[in-house]
Amino acid sequence: MLRTMQAVRRPGLIVVLAALVLASSAGASSSSLEQRLAKALTVPHVSRARTAALVFDLQTGTTVFSVHDSLSLAPASNEKLAVTYAALVGLGPDFRIATDVVGRGELDGSVWRGSLLLVGRGDPTLSSKGLAALARQVKATGIRSVTGAVLGDESYFDSLRTAPGWKSWFYINESPPLSALTVDRAFYGGRTWRNPALGAAVAFRAALRRAGISVAGAAGTGLARDGGVPLASVESAPLATILRWMDRASDNFTAELLLKQLGTLVAGQGTTAAGATFVSQTLAGAGVPLAGVRIVDGSGLSQLDRVTARELAGILEAAWADDELRPVLLAALPVAGVNGTLSDRMRRPPARGNVVAKTGTTAISSALSGYVRRRYVFSVLQNGHPVSALWARRAQDRFATVLAAQ
Repeated sequence: MLRTMQAVRRPGLIVVLAALVLASSAGASSSSLEQRLAKALTVPHVSRARTAALVFDLQTGTTVFSVHDSLSLAPASNEKLAVTYAALVGLGPDFRIATDVVGRGELDGSVWRGSLLLVGRGDPTLSSKGLAALARQVKATGIRSVTGAVLGDESYFDSLRTAPGWKSWFYINESPPLSALTVDRAFYGGRTWRNPALGAAVAFRAALRRAGISVAGAAGTGLARDGGVPLASVESAPLATILRWMDRASDNFTAELLLKQLGTLVAGQGTTAAGATFVSQTLAGAGVPLAGVRIVDGSGLSQLDRVTARELAGILEAAWADDELRPVLLAALPVAGVNGTLSDRMRRPPARGNVVAKTGTTAISSALSGYVRRRYVFSVLQNGHPVSALWARRAQDRFATVLAAQ
């Protein structure tokens, strides 16, 4: 009888023991992962108290690791993730930015009796090539000479050249002057123009002459009033392409102009403050946690910006959940060991090609936030006065590599 009972109970006992072993194994595995991630973040010259990190498993919907994830910290260029997401939501991946030529006056045979206005709407990629295309279009209308001036109109945005909270030396060194009308990033004649609209007018006047159109008047700035005659127009590449350049190169100028572009959706005129309001509203609408967050500019250069690891991970989760935005954001971010600001980091397996993330570096902040193997969302933020960029990046790379090895 005893033998019979033992025989009956043994299969159940085996099942129970197996379940306990699996549970123990899973717990140990989870604990081991947490320990390895925590160890990865432990480096010299980087404050543990000023380090925040969060890992979210997209497959299980659970938080795998977190430390100080609600701590309010300076973001560096991880601020561009918020602008990227808000721009995709507010404008759409296919949005293009136009630059127009408007005539003030009338056409008399082949003579335009009046002025031409080059009207900018915030294209950060407008180049001399675009001006040449505009000049050819003007010529195609039959115009061979212009009696008046060539004027640059930058009124689509405000005229502030920097954003709040920037150090004085960021102007020119970290970003050209901000303007709705900027050609070749305001670099003309071997120098950066402090008045980008005037520089654009000078460059367009030269482009008209090269196209065979004589211009009697000088270059200047002005406003395109109602009643002007549309003569030419060019468009930027789609927003998805602009974002790919911005995020991979971590370009401050593009981020700031896109923020002002978003400001036009709120205030009619592009301002940094209006753009920041739009970004905040968009993130809140997506359910992104904003406690401890302060959005002041688009690039992350502002000393007033604050983010949390929870917010950055929330942005990445929201983008991942959107079937339209997910591939665009993934294509925009640098890939470890392959391109952009991660081309010389994590060059070896398992991280190479499997970590897709936005970098960020200033004197007081270092950050890396993105995706690993399309399974994990992660964010690492480190602050200090200063923070060691070398050791901070080493910690970030080790952290992402641990996830890539899973």
